[in-house]
Amino acid sequence: MSISEAVRERVRKTFDNRCAYCLSAQQYLMQVLEIDHIIPIAKGGTDDEDNLCLACRTCNNYKGTQTHGIDPESHQVTPLFNPRNDSWSDHFRWDNDSIRIIGLTPQGRTTVNMLKMNNDVALLTRSNWVSVGWHPPK
Repeated sequence: MSISEAVRERVRKTFDNRCAYCLSAQQYLMQVLEIDHIIPIAKGGTDDEDNLCLACRTCNNYKGTQTHGIDPESHQVTPLFNPRNDSWSDHFRWDNDSIRIIGLTPQGRTTVNMLKMNNDVALLTRSNWVSVGWHPPK
């Protein structure tokens, strides 16, 4: 099954041309944001629009076929953030410098950890974006 161009455009519009996980904007990335299967095909997911979101290459690669991870605080198996069903601000916030993503809930913490949302390159890039006024997202 393939995803039509019309569906791809609607997904881009739904997620405001940003990664649904780390909120990186397409206009600041050198790679095209990818269509991500929230529930991966390998885990029974479909190409239905309600199972699709936008993801940057970094978040998408780290997510891979994962749907759950271990919450670093409670050590419990926890589902990853679902950008179609969950509100970003309910699960995450920016630190005081707007560079590091802080997980507020078990889902948020697990997603930050599993997708390595605060890896060294992400922190450096966000720091540079902050310095020129491109970050954090409004």
